[in-house]
Amino acid sequence: MTAVEVVQRRVLRVLGVTQVLGAAGVTIGLAVSTLIAAVLSGSDAVGGLAQTAAALGAALFALPAARLAARRGRRPALILGYGAGAIGAVVAACAVVLGSWQVLVAALVLFGAASSANLAARYAGTDLAHPQRRARSLAIVVWAATLGAVAGPNLADPAGQFAARLSLPVGAGPYLAAAVLFGAAALVVLRFLRPDPLTLAQSAAPVTPAHCAGGVGDTRGSAAVWRALPATGKLALGGITLCHTAMVGLMSMTPVHMDHAGASLRVVGVVISLHVAAMYAASPLFGWMADRLGRVPVLAIGSALVVAASGVAGMAPAHDAPQLAAGLTLLGFGWSAGLVAGSALLTESVSPTDRPAAQGLSDLSMNIGGAVGGVAAGIVVTAWSYAALGLLVGFTALPLLVACLFTSLQRSR
Repeated sequence: MTAVEVVQRRVLRVLGVTQVLGAAGVTIGLAVSTLIAAVLSGSDAVGGLAQTAAALGAALFALPAARLAARRGRRPALILGYGAGAIGAVVAACAVVLGSWQVLVAALVLFGAASSANLAARYAGTDLAHPQRRARSLAIVVWAATLGAVAGPNLADPAGQFAARLSLPVGAGPYLAAAVLFGAAALVVLRFLRPDPLTLAQSAAPVTPAHCAGGVGDTRGSAAVWRALPATGKLALGGITLCHTAMVGLMSMTPVHMDHAGASLRVVGVVISLHVAAMYAASPLFGWMADRLGRVPVLAIGSALVVAASGVAGMAPAHDAPQLAAGLTLLGFGWSAGLVAGSALLTESVSPTDRPAAQGLSDLSMNIGGAVGGVAAGIVVTAWSYAALGLLVGFTALPLLVACLFTSLQRSR
């Protein structure tokens, strides 16, 4: 085993731990934010604004974190993300104590930085990976988030009870628990992510004229980063963004659709849990497929799964939980395939020097797409129906499927 392989194994172990901690912190906060914001304000619209604020925070943090990573390495960028998220969680707890929904929404913007750090961590797993195992390395990091994503919401009630024992509002407990989890993730990165994988990869990369001037890494605006990407990089970034936007839009409106038929919270919880499990648990499979079959074919599979999911879920009556569960499970698989294959394709489309800027643009696009997808889905369902949303999502994903198939045919010639 080479020295680089030894370091890579250590990096994956450390990132696996931070993913569990970070994902638990993110989900414990987001699981209660909509409800708490709605209770504090007396408005369901403000409740929805809480989720949008966290997504906006993740988007705003993506590019600055990428620039910091390009200059200083992955460690400072991840520490900053988790640290900012911890501060945001503490301020959110204070907002609950004060009874201010305005302060809560503002705090959730800062809270979103931790979500951005968790997304960026998947790219850190590819910095030192062998090209033939790059997708699998990325998928391992994504898969580790499964444990945290499942555990996080279940920690909300114990954390609330603990806060009550301290004579604090129950709603402050989940945010305080998130602050502890984010702080622990930052400490793990600070102590154990050594040497820095991106710094090591960049030091081993040959310096070419493209890296000295006009490369992706030298640009500052997101539009300039996009223009500098090769065609495969643009396909990857578009695929990641589209799959995430489709996932957020369809998933966010499914509980509302089921509520129209009087579905219990337990039934809704089972459907969403199956969706989340499909998102993360299948990532190693899609990583293996992307390494064996190629990035673009698996990206095509992801887009096809999104199209299928929109059809299955969109045609489901509000009372048909099994069909909705099947559709949401397919949607989770599509998101996983698109994220893993797209992220691996984007990473290898640019040099190690240029990767942070391209990866930061990817996370920025993902989070903006998620925020827009959630808002747009609500408008479509309110104006028309859940079935119309499924139809719109399916037609939106079709161009990505066509582009992937066309690219695959070109490469096979």
